[in-house]
Amino acid sequence: MLYHILAVGDVVGEPGLRHLEKVLRPLQRLKDISFTVVNGENASGVGLTRDQAERIRDAGADAVTLGNHAFGRPQIRPFLDDAPWLLRPANYTGRAPGHGCEIFDLGGVRVRVVNLIGRCGLAWGADNPFPLADRLLERGEAELTLVDFHAEATSEKLALAYYLDGRVSALWGTHTHVPTADERVFPKGTGYLTDLGMTGPIESVLGVEPWQSVEGFLGGLPGRYQNPEGPCKMQGAVFTLDSATGLCTAVERIDIR
Repeated sequence: MLYHILAVGDVVGEPGLRHLEKVLRPLQRLKDISFTVVNGENASGVGLTRDQAERIRDAGADAVTLGNHAFGRPQIRPFLDDAPWLLRPANYTGRAPGHGCEIFDLGGVRVRVVNLIGRCGLAWGADNPFPLADRLLERGEAELTLVDFHAEATSEKLALAYYLDGRVSALWGTHTHVPTADERVFPKGTGYLTDLGMTGPIESVLGVEPWQSVEGFLGGLPGRYQNPEGPCKMQGAVFTLDSATGLCTAVERIDIR
């Protein structure tokens, strides 16, 4: 049986949250979405609160993934242990709260969601995601496996996709907030996109007021990031997966404005 899985790029600030709440469920109905993964690590700019995590889930997310700002808001840390649908990168130290791999029941079909973080220029202290992915795939059984790889380097994302090709259903990248145009099905059947993009203000620099980013590059002190109001976008991808093989048959980028 074919399932349409939606992956949504990093939600940025209150404007991004409101846009997600407005457009996610209509898109799910339009595309006949069976399961949705949303990266929410920038919901408060740097990290997210429990209220913001629950708003993302109430908006229609089945799983919420995080990244390098997973622990940016201290109040989220106890909740990471209590919410099975809220995942932080699995290759953070074992002393960190929360977990990075969970299996969900989709009407009898098991969906494994894995959250990993890259080490190239982002999280050098994290465990190596390649051998960790091997170990995570041995935990439990699932017909479908989805991987959100929160990473800076496109080479690291591509390399992990080739490494896991045919062993996971879909792997996508988050973190850069800029969507790539390389959606494809890999030779052994894994669906892939280097970066989903973001959910947040269109007239911004990665979701932040443009003048703040300019000021920073000029050498000034831009202060606490602000998210501009105005039109927003929700970017991501729809992966069509076959539960009989556990592999991907098609990938479609989405951009809802």
